Amino acid sequence: MKDTVQNWMEKEAEKFLKDIGIKKGQKVLDFGCGSGNYTVPTARIVGEEGLVYALDKDKTTLDELMHKVELMGLKNILRLDTSQESRIGLDDESVDVVLIYDVLHYYYFPKAEDRKRLLREVYRVLKPNAVLSLYPAHLESNMEPKLGEVKREIEEANFYLEGGYSGMRMVHDDNLVKGRVMNFRKGG
Repeated sequence: MKDTVQNWMEKEAEKFLKDIGIKKGQKVLDFGCGSGNYTVPTARIVGEEGLVYALDKDKTTLDELMHKVELMGLKNILRLDTSQESRIGLDDESVDVVLIYDVLHYYYFPKAEDRKRLLREVYRVLKPNAVLSLYPAHLESNMEPKLGEVKREIEEANFYLEGGYSGMRMVHDDNLVKGRVMNFRKGG
């Protein structure tokens, strides 16, 4: 499946990311970036004028991503190591878009208070009127918490649902799937 994912990254990822609102010159935080399936194509879109923050708690995965990025010659990706703490190491109102793809769910954030703390941090780092883009994998399954609960938590954190994108070809667990992305706009 790695070849399929690589093919998607080279041929489809940029269109997908542009469709959900990524633009040249933006600063984007890929929260829980993993191996960079969204980080790398986002960096290509935002270009030299933009910046992508690759944040993950897995240091080995970040090492591998940064090595790959170096080989590709991409200079607009900055690594952000994190632990289980909720603080995102970025300035207030410094980011245009936060991608939270297959991260905001029961496995990583089993307690509502943990999710709420994360959402407060995302709100803090996003510029006024900026976008939180959510891929709600696992939230529509039989596991807790459910998508409706998390959507309510996001809205209570002063975001409003701006739109959704269904049937998007995207990467999930190193496979291509038809996914759904929800974009929330930071409220005032």
